Amino acid sequence: MLRIYKHTFNVFQENTYVLTDDTKECVIIDPGCSNEMERNALVQTIEAHGLKPVKLLNTHCHIDHFGGNKFLCEKYKLLPEFHELEWKVMNQALDFQSFFNLEVEPSPMPEHYLKEGDEIKFGTTVLAALFTPGHSPGSLSFYCEAEKVVISGDVLFQGSVGRYDLPGASGEVLLNSIMQKLMTLPDDVKVFSGHGPETFIGVERRNNPFLQAGGMN
Repeated sequence: MLRIYKHTFNVFQENTYVLTDDTKECVIIDPGCSNEMERNALVQTIEAHGLKPVKLLNTHCHIDHFGGNKFLCEKYKLLPEFHELEWKVMNQALDFQSFFNLEVEPSPMPEHYLKEGDEIKFGTTVLAALFTPGHSPGSLSFYCEAEKVVISGDVLFQGSVGRYDLPGASGEVLLNSIMQKLMTLPDDVKVFSGHGPETFIGVERRNNPFLQAGGMN
């Protein structure tokens, strides 16, 4: 059975997720912890549940989503995994950290990059990597078909979608990603977003104003 623990970190109120199952192996997704207090809170969750981190994933590499990468890589002897287009995004983001009053350490480089269709395995759980660009050029969502869960990063939110006025972003590409990759999932798939509360695919299909005709204009 999949269990998901959520922390909300940094000035952007970014959601960091720890996914685990009965084996106690876990993956950490988008560690936005940018100071010692936040890093300690994440480690306390992992240790309190007796978890063993085996994967570190980034849905994308905007400044609010990878602040804990270096710390976690060193602590758990991991390397991050994300789409190759996000390496440039990550390096550019570091140039703007002072503007957002953040002190983010550069992330280690991945040993290999993720792409559409890759399977991420931990314990008895399998996540499928869905290529969902638009908010960021190499955005990925992570879908667990067996548990009807998708980690959408900043692609889809409750009642909203990711920003598409950023460098490398595109409203047209974002809408195409959502409609072709996320809205093809069953209604009862639960969506865990990069910011804000959880929602369901069916709820967003029916009610999200950005997904209606003309909503992205």
